[in-house]
Amino acid sequence: MALLEIRDLRVNYGPIQAIRGIDLDIDEGSIVALLGANGAGKTTTLRTISGMIKPASGSVRLAGQELTGRRACKIARMGINMSPEGRLIFNGLTVEENLRVGAYCIKSKAEAEANMRRVLELFPRLEERLKQQSSTLSGGEQQMLAIARALMASPKILLLDEPSLGLAPLVIKDIFRTLQEIRASGTTILIVEQNALATLKIADKAYVLELGKISMSGPADVLIHDERLIEAYLGNKKA
Repeated sequence: MALLEIRDLRVNYGPIQAIRGIDLDIDEGSIVALLGANGAGKTTTLRTISGMIKPASGSVRLAGQELTGRRACKIARMGINMSPEGRLIFNGLTVEENLRVGAYCIKSKAEAEANMRRVLELFPRLEERLKQQSSTLSGGEQQMLAIARALMASPKILLLDEPSLGLAPLVIKDIFRTLQEIRASGTTILIVEQNALATLKIADKAYVLELGKISMSGPADVLIHDERLIEAYLGNKKA
């Protein structure tokens, strides 16, 4: 059984069908990519999984427990946390304060401190800037902070929405390398990305969304060579 199972998920915005009956399986300890053009429904899918959007119908199960109908804060406590598109860090707080806000649902002080040590090992640049206002960080550092803040809640599944958006290639490479370390430590990742090539290189499995429906899915190392995917999302770049 997959750690996260989605069956016939449908989401409407008024009369518009944003998600049209999709099925996803996210295995424990994997990186799964959700690819597609702007407006395909990728962010809507993440927000529905995390409880921010109520689906019209369908099922989302975490380790066999139904999530649909639960509040976002409850889903976070159950083990799903999201690093949103645009980072949405708290600019009026320091780096350390942002991280501690991320541990709001952790009752154990020892666990929260262990999580703090873990994220600072993953992102040593943040340790150098703990007392800085988060608004003074570079774009890459803010993205690191957004991911680290989500990890502070001890998620079973980390949802990432466009973590490479607006970043320089070297920074993207560094962040994607860290995502592999996060997966290796036992955290499952579901990532939405426009940078399909870089994402497929680190993912175990991928789904492609088109107009709210899954048009393609399979092992990432197979899809990265699929001619349809290359033409639509990878251009002429060699994998």
